[in-house]
Amino acid sequence: MFKTTAKILTVCALMANSAFAQVQQSLPWSERMANTMLTVHKDTITYSAEKKNAHWEYEMGLMMKSLENVWYHTGDAKYFRYIKQVVDQFVDDKGNIRTYKLDDYNLDMITPGRLLLTVYHETSKEKYRLAADNLMKQLHEQPRTKEGGFWHKKRYPNQMWLDGLYMAEPFYAEYTAMFGPSKNFDDIINQFVWMEKNGRDDKTGLLYHGWDESREQMWSDPKTGKSPNFWSRAMGWYTMALVDVLDYIPASHPRRGELVAILQRIIPAVIKFQDPKEGCWYQVTDKIGGKGNYLEASGSSMFVYSIVKGVRLGYLSPAYMVAAQKGYNGILKNFISTDANGLIHLEKTVQVSGLGGTPYRDGSYEYYLSEKIRQDDLKGVGPFIMASVEMETFPTLSIGKGKTVMLDNFFNREYRKGFTGEKETYHYTWYDRKDSGYSLWGKIFNEYGAKLGTLEEAPSAQNLKNASVFIIVDPDTPKETPAPNYVQEKDVKVIADWVKAGGVLVLLANDTSNAEIRHFNQLTKAFGISFTNKNRNMVKNDQFEQGKFEFNNHPIFKDVKKIYVKELVTLETKAPAKPILEEGGDVIMATAKVGKGTVFVLGDPWIYNEYLNGKRLPLQYENFKAAKYLTEWLLKQATIKK
Repeated sequence: MFKTTAKILTVCALMANSAFAQVQQSLPWSERMANTMLTVHKDTITYSAEKKNAHWEYEMGLMMKSLENVWYHTGDAKYFRYIKQVVDQFVDDKGNIRTYKLDDYNLDMITPGRLLLTVYHETSKEKYRLAADNLMKQLHEQPRTKEGGFWHKKRYPNQMWLDGLYMAEPFYAEYTAMFGPSKNFDDIINQFVWMEKNGRDDKTGLLYHGWDESREQMWSDPKTGKSPNFWSRAMGWYTMALVDVLDYIPASHPRRGELVAILQRIIPAVIKFQDPKEGCWYQVTDKIGGKGNYLEASGSSMFVYSIVKGVRLGYLSPAYMVAAQKGYNGILKNFISTDANGLIHLEKTVQVSGLGGTPYRDGSYEYYLSEKIRQDDLKGVGPFIMASVEMETFPTLSIGKGKTVMLDNFFNREYRKGFTGEKETYHYTWYDRKDSGYSLWGKIFNEYGAKLGTLEEAPSAQNLKNASVFIIVDPDTPKETPAPNYVQEKDVKVIADWVKAGGVLVLLANDTSNAEIRHFNQLTKAFGISFTNKNRNMVKNDQFEQGKFEFNNHPIFKDVKKIYVKELVTLETKAPAKPILEEGGDVIMATAKVGKGTVFVLGDPWIYNEYLNGKRLPLQYENFKAAKYLTEWLLKQATIKK
């Protein structure tokens, strides 16, 4: 009997493993690798064979940032929950960070600070802000070279390493974007400028791993202070730092172009040393085929990530995608393995490479080849996941290329107190990362290649001229804004003319107690659509079924089966409009073709962050997938390009 039971359990386990493996194999590479990490490291990110306790360190920070990218890419909140779970193991209620020592003045310890900012955005809990403040205190006090460059660590005096730019600057830039002061952006830009000036090789265009201002280190050139070799991961840190920091440097900053120019200098130099057959990069970058040199996973993944993101955001020529695709194919071929459970693993990541220290690392060619390589090293896995997200995004960019999505901030203009106490607009804006914002929808538009814009004044033929899609959401009532801007007849004419010329208009209301319907209806009626006085899906607490709508091969939402929309106002339609979702005799969504343009109307803001980020909504509701399909559909209708 016991043998029979054991056999049954074995068979069940094998079937479960087989089913899991099949599911894994159907997922994109980014999710497959992320799921490996969550399966292997169930509670926190650490190398259990080498460390008894997890530490606050850059490897963990890098890995968690890659999971954040997957969360934004999929809307699956399991990744956010894991990030928060890890962060909460370190940060107490007063903002103290376990295992972190400010007095070490080690830039490596700054990297996880990016997670503090993410979790603070999502929760508004002060402990995360306090912890981030502690890291900023370190940067304010960090020892510097004579011209102002951060020492990599206090125990490595007078030295700047390429690694340090990724360790500190993306956090420094995001913190500054959130809390100020803006003068910090000059300091951030200077770190890159000084590192390139002091570390660049004029012959190859590559950057040496480190630079010693004092020339005292045995590894430093007595004339230049440069270390003797080019290490791919070091340059990968630097290029990733460039493309990430540019996310936060304001477009209007007079020195922003300096960072773009540096990226445009280093990437062509890096591509020259891509292995012509395999597409990857070597541990020692310029020694292609050198004795003992080997193709290395982390540097290769970092370069691919930097190139694709640089192309996507317009910093680099699209021609570089040939090298990126070749590199990514080489990564999959040379570094990815699959185990019996369907989990994938990343091979051939060098464990560490440094300069100086004890035992002394002399930066020689032989030294870089002497360090151990490791499977699933976080310094390789994180960049591989981020490179995969970029590669998975790239095929959709052509849909929105040259198109601008304009979001109204005139009819909907609510205010709240910002991070530093100033008044800021929020609620259905691209820049609102809390549950009330459209930041995730904005990311989806970006993944389809579109640019985002915000219209803070009344629409006109001039300010709508280059908009491909125009979105108006939840016009204000007097209880929301003391002097609301109501839709006027002149606004209706401007917008209607723009639609007829090829514009795509999205009109999203709210239930009648939370939106200004009377004036908004003047606009919708121009296209044969009216908001009624009937509210529905008035969901009580977490009774989500009260907000469900179901689809079956919908022309816009394709294979989506079920979405969630709460507290909406219904519609009435007449030609040229037509319903595209009806239930129980109510019209829920409608579209209209008017001239060359298209109109989409729904009586709810619907896909704001709260109902895309997966933190609250049960998995059976496919709002995130529906948002992607709607985004794609809207952009495909648009004919206006800049």
